[in-house]
Amino acid sequence: MLDRDLSELYGIETRVLKQAVRRNINRFPDDFMFEMSTSEFQIWRSQFVTSIKDKQGLRHPPFCFTEQGVAMLSSVLKGDIAIKINIQIMRVFTRMRQLLIDNTDLRLEIAEIKQTVEKISKKQEGQDKNIDLVFEYIDRLQDKIEEPIPKERKKIGFNVGGKQE
Repeated sequence: MLDRDLSELYGIETRVLKQAVRRNINRFPDDFMFEMSTSEFQIWRSQFVTSIKDKQGLRHPPFCFTEQGVAMLSSVLKGDIAIKINIQIMRVFTRMRQLLIDNTDLRLEIAEIKQTVEKISKKQEGQDKNIDLVFEYIDRLQDKIEEPIPKERKKIGFNVGGKQE
């Protein structure tokens, strides 16, 4: 989360939040909080079309806090509001982590289903070929079995007075 978002939640000015963090910088290692570099800040600012009023929080590179940094911030900032806000933020982070885990599990299940379907369709393709071959053999056999229509043959027997018996 960005410093300006956190300061809004805590109901304090961004400069007050930054000042509290700078006074306790040893509590915020790099994996808890970092400040955007100048180049990152310029790129980030260029992504927003801001009015002068919106630019108030964008004059200096913001502090970016991880979940642990937000938790540490509650020990730096005092007051009931800070405690309540921190509890809510921690719940949101926990919920986000759970959603990511759930989505990961769902993606793995979908991938497993896709693999199973691919295996089945490969087997089915082989079976389709076998079925086609069986029908082809049946057609050939039917062609061999079908008796040709007999031609008019001469009648066999004795001719008695022009009649055949």
